Amino acid sequence: MFSRLAIVFLLIVGLVGCQTTQGEGTKQRVGTILGGVAGAVTGSQFGKGSGRVAAGAAGALLGAFLGNQIGLSLDRADRLAMRKTTTTALETSKSGTAVAWRNPDTGNRGTVTPKPAFKNNNGRYCREFQQTVTIGGRTAEAYGTACRQPDGSWKIVR
Repeated sequence: MFSRLAIVFLLIVGLVGCQTTQGEGTKQRVGTILGGVAGAVTGSQFGKGSGRVAAGAAGALLGAFLGNQIGLSLDRADRLAMRKTTTTALETSKSGTAVAWRNPDTGNRGTVTPKPAFKNNNGRYCREFQQTVTIGGRTAEAYGTACRQPDGSWKIVR
């Protein structure tokens, strides 16, 4: 029994160690850990002897993968809110007016502040903008330029 738990624990620790600290963040790591534990527990209920250990290990891997994807999809909600707010700010907001977004499920939030519109060398309308994002209590700031595309959408070009 001890060796099975040790193997499952080492697999989970190994999987968590593969996670990056940039990009998707805490929700994805937590999903990986919880999915791995749940998968290991479920998988270890099948088979006998070494087959049971293998089933536990396979369950841990599958659970970790599925948990990782669930965490990733939660992070997508933050990105979707930010993307919608950016489009709204570029389309309808006065220059210098911040438009805020917040994901109530994660607590992550941000603002988009557009600058005056101008025509680029190709004759397209563009707007520079400032974006702030607060994730896990840490705030980052970025600047960019978006230009209106022929279909009416905005594309970030810088």
